[in-house]
Amino acid sequence: MKAILVKENQSLVWTEVPDPVIREDEVLVKICAAGVNRADLLQRQGKYPPPPGCPEWMGLEIAGIVETVGAAVTRWQPGDRVCALLGGGGYAQYAAVKEDMLMPVPRGFSMEEAASLPEAYATSYLNLFLEGHLEAGQTAFLPAGNSGLASAAIPLAKAFGARVITSVRSGALAERIRPLGADVIVDTSVQAVEEVLAAQEAAGTPVNVSMDCLCGETLGRSLPYMARRGYWIVISTLAGTETNVLLRPLLTKGLHLVGSTLRSRDPEYKAFILSQLVEKVWPKLERGQLRPAVSRVIPIEQAEEAHAVLQRGENVGKVVLRVCHEG
Repeated sequence: MKAILVKENQSLVWTEVPDPVIREDEVLVKICAAGVNRADLLQRQGKYPPPPGCPEWMGLEIAGIVETVGAAVTRWQPGDRVCALLGGGGYAQYAAVKEDMLMPVPRGFSMEEAASLPEAYATSYLNLFLEGHLEAGQTAFLPAGNSGLASAAIPLAKAFGARVITSVRSGALAERIRPLGADVIVDTSVQAVEEVLAAQEAAGTPVNVSMDCLCGETLGRSLPYMARRGYWIVISTLAGTETNVLLRPLLTKGLHLVGSTLRSRDPEYKAFILSQLVEKVWPKLERGQLRPAVSRVIPIEQAEEAHAVLQRGENVGKVVLRVCHEG
């Protein structure tokens, strides 16, 4: 089969690699589409290695067709349309996947839409509801509103009855993400996030949960304006690895500053998250209460361009690689 490998100069090449061999509890999936994530860019740079036992090539989420199943597999059979969360290896024609890392493709969804779901929705559900304990009527702050992650997290939080504040770097981006449904969009070219959050607290709608992929100085400036017992979940540090945290608000408000990554979770907990998605989120997708925002679909042979779209910040929603046409 073929997969995308990273050459010494960090360029990407679609080349022959050994076919995967499934274990008795695994399923062989013919990949039709693979989601692109910022973690892939970090892995390409050598900063985010795959977990032990995973293929060396990138790719955290896929959608495709079950080709064969291992002897101990009971949930799936050849021909099933599935999407999957992977530790790595999605930029390829085939993947060997443990059966509990697979989910059915929601009814009415294309493979490209399904490939945009596993990583973004698992990350969002983990950090908003399991780590952050977000409830209906509360307020979530989800920065980087044009990202593929936020394109899932904003509608997801809204579908479960929360208010949402997000941020973008320009007025043009603010207009582009308006259909996602955020209640407040902060244009950081003219507003400071901490000023907006301070105003929200004064108005009686402070942030209960933040899922923050940016962090940097803004985190420390914003934390004092959270609701009591609030959760600020750090999932990445794209805007900087250092901040100044005032300890008095942390203490007096009983705030929680939490570091969280999906990739480091053990397989059993990941399987639990996916089961929660199928039980609680998939029905909303199938009823049309949620719809994935796919920004662009790009042939896998042009993976370089897909990465460049993310690096340039051009996407509003997910970028997906098409590996093959279904059927």
